[in-house]
Amino acid sequence: MQHDLTLTGHGVRLVPLAPEHAPGLAAFVDDRVWAGMSSPLPVGVAGWEAEVEQARRSPGRIALAVLDAGTGEVRGSTSFYDLDLRVGRVEVGHTFYAPRWWGGATNPACKHLMLRHAFEEWGCVRVALRADTRNTRSVGAITRLGAVPEGVLRSHRLAPDGSRGDTAYFSVLADEWPAVRDGLLARLGGADR
Repeated sequence: MQHDLTLTGHGVRLVPLAPEHAPGLAAFVDDRVWAGMSSPLPVGVAGWEAEVEQARRSPGRIALAVLDAGTGEVRGSTSFYDLDLRVGRVEVGHTFYAPRWWGGATNPACKHLMLRHAFEEWGCVRVALRADTRNTRSVGAITRLGAVPEGVLRSHRLAPDGSRGDTAYFSVLADEWPAVRDGLLARLGGADR
C-alpha cells in the first residue's frame, strides 16, 4: 500500500519501504535473519526488489524501512498491517533487522515509535504482534516489549519448506500502553527523543 508515514526517534527513522532499500536489505538478509517468515528468502537485489514491490502492493500493509537516523544505513524493515481504525486495531510485524542490531536499541526504538503512533495518533485500542513459536528470538523480543501473551494458534503457519508451525500471539491494549511505553523508554535510556 502506498503511504507517506515517517516516524523518527531514538536513533532510527522509519520511512516508506521503497526500491532503493532493496540493496541494503539484500546485503544482510540470510536464512538466520529470515527464520520464521512464511515466504521464501528473497535472493539478491532483484529478489529484494520484488519483495519490496510485493510489500508495497499488499492491501492494508504499511511497509517501512528501518534506517539509521544519522547515516541512513538500512537496519531492517517492519510493517503495520491488518489496520482497522473502525474497530481500533492493528498488527505490527514482518519485522527483521541486520544481526548487528539484534539485542540493542533498534527493536525497542521501532516498537516505541509504532506503538505510540498506533495508540496516540490512530486511537487504536489494540495492537497485536505474532511470531512463529520456533523463532524463539522473536518470541523473546516481543515478550521483552511488555506485550501480553494471548495464546498459540496451532498449525497456523506454513513455512517455505512446507513444514507447519504454530503462531504465538501477543497484544498491547490501550490501557496497558502507558506501562509498556515507560518500559520501552527505560530500555532506551529515558525520555522520548
